Amino acid sequence: MVAQEFTVDLDKPLVFQVGHLGEAYQEWVHQPIVSKEGPRFFKSDFWEFLTLNRWYSIPIIWLPVVCWYTAKSFKMGQSPPQIATILVLGIFIWSLMEYTLHRFLFHIKTKSYWGNTLHYLLHGCHHKHPQDGLRLVFPPTATAILLVPLWKILNLISTPMVAPALFAGILLGYVMYDCTHYYLHNGQPRNEISKSLKKYHLNHHFRIQTKGFGITSSLWDSVFGTLPQTKSHEKERMQ
Repeated sequence: MVAQEFTVDLDKPLVFQVGHLGEAYQEWVHQPIVSKEGPRFFKSDFWEFLTLNRWYSIPIIWLPVVCWYTAKSFKMGQSPPQIATILVLGIFIWSLMEYTLHRFLFHIKTKSYWGNTLHYLLHGCHHKHPQDGLRLVFPPTATAILLVPLWKILNLISTPMVAPALFAGILLGYVMYDCTHYYLHNGQPRNEISKSLKKYHLNHHFRIQTKGFGITSSLWDSVFGTLPQTKSHEKERMQ
């Protein structure tokens, strides 16, 4: 069958279907289905279970790790003001990582069978089913695997006293990001900041998916020129 003629059956497990879409995958995956009921990923109950995560598992699992590494820097001689500064630096570094990963990895263009399959698992599923509440946060097992090289890199580029707190700051930034991301999709913002963030992120999903890659802020979109135009600006440009 020609790849472009393949039709995904939404009533069957999706992961091993989407690769057959070929070049048509990019168009298909960016046509969202707005439903809180998520699709089936795998036929196997075991693998399906591993794709499902409650949002509160993120702070429950990772905040104790943040505290442990923060305490490690304190025991090695860092003062509370120094630790606070390093934590803020770590959160700032995470914000750049968040933007970079979202823009260049999560939105990479694919067309091969395995390229489409891996992209769907990584981020495509979120764009196809943006309200799937059980797949809005990153699986803790995958996060743990990625934290190993991050820890090694930080030990290479910083001192033994700084590395633990910097690691804790980056991890804290990640926790803030994942919880914020869940809230923007499923929460009901009551203040102007959270309302603005929700509008900004849903704009990325439903209007301009090639811009607005920041989740916790629009800082790096402003810096790197991927800030989406407002509807009023678009109307002015068209006139």
